[in-house]
Amino acid sequence: MTRDEALEWVRAEIKTKNLVKHILAVEAGCRELAKHFGEDSDYWGLAGLLHDIDYEKTLKSPALHTKMAAGWLRDKGIDEDIIYAVMAHAEQVEPRSKLDWALYCVDPTTGLIVAAALMHPTKSLAGLDTEFLLKRYKEKRFAAGARRETIAACSNLGLSLEDFLEIVLKGMQSISDELGL
Repeated sequence: MTRDEALEWVRAEIKTKNLVKHILAVEAGCRELAKHFGEDSDYWGLAGLLHDIDYEKTLKSPALHTKMAAGWLRDKGIDEDIIYAVMAHAEQVEPRSKLDWALYCVDPTTGLIVAAALMHPTKSLAGLDTEFLLKRYKEKRFAAGARRETIAACSNLGLSLEDFLEIVLKGMQSISDELGL
């Protein structure tokens, strides 16, 4: 599946504008991590783009989130490693590969970064730096939905929290226009 096909599918399934932005942010973060590790950024990006494809359909049954997606992805011929990563991000299976850990950790990190951008004096991703993000990260009530223990699992990628945040921020900054930030 090409990126354009995946994006068209996402836009057909996901009607909430902010959820589409979240999906694009996760894709950008995964792509940037893939570059950092010398992995295939299109492949990792596809995992990010498809990770919440069933979110609106499973909203009232969260236990089904990614289980429904797995079936859809298999029907579309998506590689099993991407399907596994999608399931791992929602804790349906244990992360085991770099891609799994990347998607698992990037997902909540994008929420932390967006919240930080919105409260930053510049109201933009361009104004953010890692130091600002680390300060917000330490504030337990700030972006409380961005689970700190999930973000901190970036250590499973062999990255410090600071390096991880810097990489994900760089990815999101590269699509700041699409994110409206």
